[in-house]
Amino acid sequence: MSQCPHCQRTEHQVKAGLNASGSQRYLCKACQRKYTPEPNLNGYADEMRRQAVEMYVDGLNLRRIARLLKVSPQSVANWVTAHADRLPDWPPVPSGEVEVEELDELFTFVERKKTRSSSSPPLIG
Repeated sequence: MSQCPHCQRTEHQVKAGLNASGSQRYLCKACQRKYTPEPNLNGYADEMRRQAVEMYVDGLNLRRIARLLKVSPQSVANWVTAHADRLPDWPPVPSGEVEVEELDELFTFVERKKTRSSSSPPLIG
């Protein structure tokens, strides 16, 4: 039999329905309090949340992720926001000497391009 967490009695405990997650509720007839000795967890698994964040980082939009995982788009948005809030404000600074640096190329033109576009007006002079 179950023990009341409030008055610690084991006698006069009766079933009192189920809670929203499907766990058995009890009523203590001695202190008139209801309790759930072994509650089931509500919500989605951490693995599903991690998978949704990975899909978002890979480029899928929130609605597509929600459709694939069969959850609400708002749930996916909440998971992504919560994950982003846990990230540091600045990227980590490398410790020690930097061995490899990578740069992107940038093309610029001084004055104007040497070739003309077919849609531009003709040059005068």
